[in-house]
Amino acid sequence: MVPNVADLYRVLPELLWCGFGVVLVLLQPFVKNRQALTFIAMIGAAAGTLATFFGSMGSAFSGSIQFDTFSLFFHWLVGLVSFLVILASDSYLGREKLEGAEFYALILFATAGMGVLSSAQELLTAFIGLEMSSISSYILAGYRRDSVKASESAMKYFLLGSFATAFFLYGIALVYGASGSTNLAKLADADPSSNLLRLALTLILVGLGFKCAVAPFQVWTPDVYEGAPTPVTALFSAGPKAATFALLLRIFGTVHAATDFWFWAFWILAALTMFIGNLGAMVQSNVKRMLAYSSIAHAGYTLVAFAAVTSVRTDPEAVAPAYGAVLFYLATYAFVSVGAFTVVSELGGAGERYLTFDDYAGLGTRQPFAAAGLSLFLLSFLGLPITAGFFGKLYILTAAVKSKLLWLAILMAINSIIGAYYYLRLIVVMYMREYKGTLPAEAPRGLSPTAAMVVGVATIITVYLGLFPNHVLGIILSPGLMLSSR
Repeated sequence: MVPNVADLYRVLPELLWCGFGVVLVLLQPFVKNRQALTFIAMIGAAAGTLATFFGSMGSAFSGSIQFDTFSLFFHWLVGLVSFLVILASDSYLGREKLEGAEFYALILFATAGMGVLSSAQELLTAFIGLEMSSISSYILAGYRRDSVKASESAMKYFLLGSFATAFFLYGIALVYGASGSTNLAKLADADPSSNLLRLALTLILVGLGFKCAVAPFQVWTPDVYEGAPTPVTALFSAGPKAATFALLLRIFGTVHAATDFWFWAFWILAALTMFIGNLGAMVQSNVKRMLAYSSIAHAGYTLVAFAAVTSVRTDPEAVAPAYGAVLFYLATYAFVSVGAFTVVSELGGAGERYLTFDDYAGLGTRQPFAAAGLSLFLLSFLGLPITAGFFGKLYILTAAVKSKLLWLAILMAINSIIGAYYYLRLIVVMYMREYKGTLPAEAPRGLSPTAAMVVGVATIITVYLGLFPNHVLGIILSPGLMLSSR
């Protein structure tokens, strides 16, 4: 069957991302200039992101893809994240003497998978998007082939990711067995009392929970985040997580059986994820591992909003702010996370040797711009006013309280206090401790121009969303976006 023009327009971002990825691979033997490859990759990321404006709203490929404002929001999010990661990777690849063409191509392929994941209206289509993103991610995790940690990271990610994929795929099979369809629109009226369907939804939640680093499926996160190239870690923390949460939103926003069945699962997983993430981060001495556990904790905060959505699903006036809290938090965390990991990437030096808290001592004097940027991002993670993280957490807490999830809101507040310890601890090290000994000659002396641009953009977004959140929240709460996710 030959797809019509309208179908192609609705997957135009994915076609451009994949197309530029293929072009980069084909150009590698002929183009040896890394900056040229970086420029081409940035054009590809930007072209795919801007192409969302050329697609008409509606379904494509016999209803397996739904291109709507909800999908457009996540296409913009993952597209901008991939653009910033590519820009931040330029100096990293040069420092580590790594090939750029395959690296950028894999990022674009992964981005295309995230786009499919956020648009999928059919579970098998979602599986294809998940695998496009995952396979590219496995290779990216081990891209530093001469690093033992990177190889270990890729192997752990591949093995555990394969198990998670098996859970997800088996859940899809059981969904078909229980309902005769894997299309979400046709599953809207599925019998919520079916035990087979409940088992299927459980397996799907397990598979997607791994991709979101939700406890108890988070065991891969610290090792993979630490071993992977830091720009790749920035991508992992923002892009795939947002796209997977988008699929979860689409599933339980469409399939009422999932909405009814998953409420207590979200409640328990949110509480467990927050505590495991924050308590694990408290005892870390490696900055990347600390941010990895922090990422787990933030997945727990997002699940609080998910629980709020499922709790008030029958109240249209209450469910919109809860949905808005999920989307706003995913957007704010994505850009703050990319900024933080970009700073860490630059400060790690050749071979990523300078990643402990002691290596950051006196950074406020040695590299004031990097220290100021990282401090702002840490304060946003903490949820301090005038940062994007403040309103992100405030909206989630408000949604939880309005949904009468008082205990979950209290647990989130407690975890935010716990998080203050390790975020402020690093800031204290940077500004109130002097570096012991003589700084090695090969230690990083400042941010590269491309990394400085990424940190600058992330800083502007963090402050803008902290001062004018209603501008973005108004877009998020638009009727089209909310209705498309329902």
